[in-house]
Amino acid sequence: MLGDVLVLELKLAQQRHTRVSGIPGRFGVAEDSAVTIGSPSVTRVIIKSRFNGPPDSGNGGYVCGIVAGAIEGPSIATLRSPPPLERALVLGTQDNGQAVLRDGETVIGEAIAQNLELDLPEPPSFEEAVEASKLFPGYEAHAFPTCFVCGPGRPDNDGMSIFPGWIPERALVAAPWTPGSSMPNDYKRIRDEIVWAALDCTSYFPHYDSIAVLGRLHSKLVRDTRVGERYVAIGWKIGGEGRKLWSGSAVFDENGDVCAMGSATWITLKTKQQDFRVA
Repeated sequence: MLGDVLVLELKLAQQRHTRVSGIPGRFGVAEDSAVTIGSPSVTRVIIKSRFNGPPDSGNGGYVCGIVAGAIEGPSIATLRSPPPLERALVLGTQDNGQAVLRDGETVIGEAIAQNLELDLPEPPSFEEAVEASKLFPGYEAHAFPTCFVCGPGRPDNDGMSIFPGWIPERALVAAPWTPGSSMPNDYKRIRDEIVWAALDCTSYFPHYDSIAVLGRLHSKLVRDTRVGERYVAIGWKIGGEGRKLWSGSAVFDENGDVCAMGSATWITLKTKQQDFRVA
């Protein structure tokens, strides 16, 4: 039934020139994107199963990027509930400018515009990131090995293959990233929600010793990322309190210019939560 709904929505979207979420001002429907249907203030969204983090829910950064795509500029996105996959959700904007993603009466996520100023570490070179990635701890043990962004258990050319490893002398993790044509893109411009996803997982691995899920991501996209170009993603610790862990992340181009930056809040899971399934 859901497959029939998705096919119908794709046809309707093509007829209406529906906006693809995360691409303000651009229109069309791509096979590998969240589908949005409706008016500029209320749309229906389906998070496809490809874009999972934990096995049964959407990657947190990707979903934050979908919600933030309903507003302009840098923003803070907060996840309130695990984002379900392959289910029709509703994304709306309120009078105060806040975007809210709902599953029926359940709030999945919220976003509000807010500028971000972040002190960024000096980025390593692409070659240094390649070497760091060889030490990716997720090769040995990974809480969510099929994560769209950082899961080593994904088929080739299906996930983002961002595998951050420590550079101890810099007190950060780093990974190379060369997005291929399988990444959702618009004329080779990587979609914003994919860049949000890169910021998400890269910010987790400074806290690798904790099993945690993304609670909030404050991001600023500075310049486009493009298919086939080489980037470096980095993450570093900022601090923590109780079950909250704070970290920063950024994506740089091969010249060392920043493309995107983020400040993340991670929530450590209690033992009984660590299977993290969506009801």
